[in-house]
Amino acid sequence: MPEVDVRLDRVTKDFGETVAVDDVSLDIPEGEFFSLLGPSGCGKTTTLRMIGGFEEPTRGTIYLKGRDVTDLPPYKRDVNTVFQSYALFPHLNVYENIAFGLRRRKVPKDEIDQRVKEVMKLVDLVGFEKRRPSQMSGGQQQRVALARALVNRPKVLLLDEPLGALDLKLRKQMQLELKRIQSEVGITFIYVTHDQEEAMTMSDRLAVMRAGKIEQIGPPEEVYENPQTEFVASFLGASNLLEGELKESANGVATVLAIGGTVVHLPAERAPFRVGTRVKVGVRPEKVHIAVDDGTEPPPGFNSVTGILRMSTYIGVSHQYKVEGPGGHTLTVWVQNLGDTPPPHPGDRVRLAWRWEHTFAVLPQEGLVLEEEE
Repeated sequence: MPEVDVRLDRVTKDFGETVAVDDVSLDIPEGEFFSLLGPSGCGKTTTLRMIGGFEEPTRGTIYLKGRDVTDLPPYKRDVNTVFQSYALFPHLNVYENIAFGLRRRKVPKDEIDQRVKEVMKLVDLVGFEKRRPSQMSGGQQQRVALARALVNRPKVLLLDEPLGALDLKLRKQMQLELKRIQSEVGITFIYVTHDQEEAMTMSDRLAVMRAGKIEQIGPPEEVYENPQTEFVASFLGASNLLEGELKESANGVATVLAIGGTVVHLPAERAPFRVGTRVKVGVRPEKVHIAVDDGTEPPPGFNSVTGILRMSTYIGVSHQYKVEGPGGHTLTVWVQNLGDTPPPHPGDRVRLAWRWEHTFAVLPQEGLVLEEEE
């Protein structure tokens, strides 16, 4: 088992009467690419800043490599931070920007030269040594900021939405580059983002945060396929959720009577609640089959609902459908554009079907508002 690099033990941060981080405990093992994911104001950046020493916890303890660093300033922690703003020195060229921290620590000149050249090769900046930041693109500046942090060989690298200022195409390219670099250097990366796809692309594990607390933590695929709360189901990707009541759980199968009299089955372990509990049953849009309703029931092992197709959107790789389902609920379906069957049309009565094992259940959360992120 890898050693724990970062441990947060019941860490809380208050700003006056506002609780930004609320009793968070967390272990991040050595060499992991770990992301803190959530909407604005969820506490993810404050958590990162406390790990880096830029904020002091109101309560709780922070350990780096088993050492209590709660009261230590940033320069006494073996961590470096890469910010969205890059924070490069405009009067220094690329080489000098990267070498800056080593010069301050009075590292021998030959070693500085060797380490700067190594890290410039790692981030694909060979040949840019004499450029000033103003002569470089945003993506290149981001690589310089990354190199400047990595050249110090920190135990942990903290990244606070570092790709937020880049355009979409470059951001996707840099996501893959960051993952490659992290794999090559093998140090722990802790990454803050509100971008779900970004977190899932790069992370070994991620923590979904809301209102200062961690709602769920795990590998991206596990959190996506088995959301434990309504917020996680709705924030990480998209979900179709129907209100209902757990009516039965026996022989490995749970049965929910959902809105409009729809009966939904799912694996019992995905509905670990008492019979009689109010729940929301869900399925991801890409797991749903859609067809014009001809009265044919789906095969055994499938749930199904009928509804009216209200909107069809063609986006190249897929069709996206909005269906008015039971109780007037809008259900979303994503279908890969294979071109093998004619798509249904708005106004058609359609049947949606999906496998029992793709269904999950969560408890309703009061006052849940999902804001659109930029």
